[in-house]
Amino acid sequence: MQLSVDLMAPEHCRNPYPLYEQLRRSHPVCRVEPGGLIAVSRYKDVEFALKHPELFSSHGFRVLWEPAWVGDNPIAHAPVASDGAEHTRLRGVVQRAFTPAAVARVQDRLRLYAGELADRLREQSAADFMENFAEPIPARALSYILGTDLALEPRYKGWTQVLATVTPVPLSAEHATHTRAAIAEMKGHLQQLIDERRHRPADDVLGLMVRGQVDGQALSDPEIVALCVNLLAAGLETTTFLLGNAMRLLAERPDVVAALRADRKLVPRFLEEMLRYDGPVLGVPRIVMTDTELAGVRIAAGECVFLLIASANRDDSQISEPERFDLHRERVGIPFGAGSHFCLGAHLARIEAQTGLEALLDRFDGFSAVAEGLVWNRALITRGPVKLPVRFQSSGHRHLVDR
Repeated sequence: MQLSVDLMAPEHCRNPYPLYEQLRRSHPVCRVEPGGLIAVSRYKDVEFALKHPELFSSHGFRVLWEPAWVGDNPIAHAPVASDGAEHTRLRGVVQRAFTPAAVARVQDRLRLYAGELADRLREQSAADFMENFAEPIPARALSYILGTDLALEPRYKGWTQVLATVTPVPLSAEHATHTRAAIAEMKGHLQQLIDERRHRPADDVLGLMVRGQVDGQALSDPEIVALCVNLLAAGLETTTFLLGNAMRLLAERPDVVAALRADRKLVPRFLEEMLRYDGPVLGVPRIVMTDTELAGVRIAAGECVFLLIASANRDDSQISEPERFDLHRERVGIPFGAGSHFCLGAHLARIEAQTGLEALLDRFDGFSAVAEGLVWNRALITRGPVKLPVRFQSSGHRHLVDR
């Protein structure tokens, strides 16, 4: 069961897929670093664990996100880190924010914003795609959904990056100090917003949380903070990396760019294949609730398993030619999880990415990445570029098609 491998080693952060193939073939359930996690890499095992929270509890997130060195971390008490009645109660509070009708209202405003960002890229011809496009779009969408001040958006990135880089043991003394300070700052700003909503009610998600009741009981301030942090953590970095990974592929595949420009109806299918082929989520942790077995390996109660969603999505026992990006592939895989924890914001994430890509395809003929400027994140749960310099090729006119 022991394998001498660190999932967060730089070479695996850049490209984890060769390792995942090795794990699926030879070590489908094995102990890895960091923290002695048990990695689960095959599709059927990952899907089984996701669908059986009574055996594999989401409290695994609490183990990863609230180690002793971090102290109180709101994301460790959010719906993503809970199960059963607690999960249902917290999830139900914000579910109305993600109905198709609510997302459609955000989409109209977001389309205008994405167009403004893309127009600025036309003026620059070359820029860091992450800073100038991939990060602002989901940040703005979350501002619209939550009803928060747009001036806070530059802080979202720092907060979510800190949450993503929490590890079982700190990477350094500086890492520990910076993490604790950023979490304290985030909690302070969100508490201030909650206090403002109590004095000035508003019809946004934050106002809904402040006024809302579950089973006749109002949410506590720490619960509201945890819900807000859950929305930020789940909705910002993941969509940012989806856009970044999509741009990397488009820069390498001018044939795909041409196909999407010729038929805009292919954009949703492109995004589904992108989520499977190189999605932003590497995996999720779960705590084993009772002695159990996966792939013939016994796992003791109390162990923390790491379900490698990105590996499952390239499992050739379930998906034909999984290493090939196929623009015409039918939707497959489990990029947004499964069961009761299926991502609440999946529809919003798809809309954000589609809106952003359509704005780019309207204005540019092609894209080329500057390889020497590419910088990857270093995190356990998510993967994507934090810097992605891109040259934008424009014919000088907008290419509009009926959608």
